[in-house]
Amino acid sequence: MADLKHDASRAAVIADLLKALAHPVRLRIVALLIENEATVSALEQLLGVPQSVVSQQLRILRMADLVQYRRVKGFATYSIKQPRLVDLIHCLEGCRTGDL
Repeated sequence: MADLKHDASRAAVIADLLKALAHPVRLRIVALLIENEATVSALEQLLGVPQSVVSQQLRILRMADLVQYRRVKGFATYSIKQPRLVDLIHCLEGCRTGDL
């Protein structure tokens, strides 16, 4: 695997991943999905944001290939597609600046 500092295409792929995560609601969705699979309505309740916002943010995460869904009794149940996201989210949670 190429070294990030010497591989522009790898840097671009990672930058796209970070862009997909660079929204407070998307970060919270990923953090919740790390713990458990969830439907849109469950995420709506947990996040306290409208269903349309949750759906829009899940679409972005799906397009980035970070989450996936399966149909369970007619409902889409979302889960993490990239297991290493767990490590990334935990790392980001440990990177505190100031008194967040």
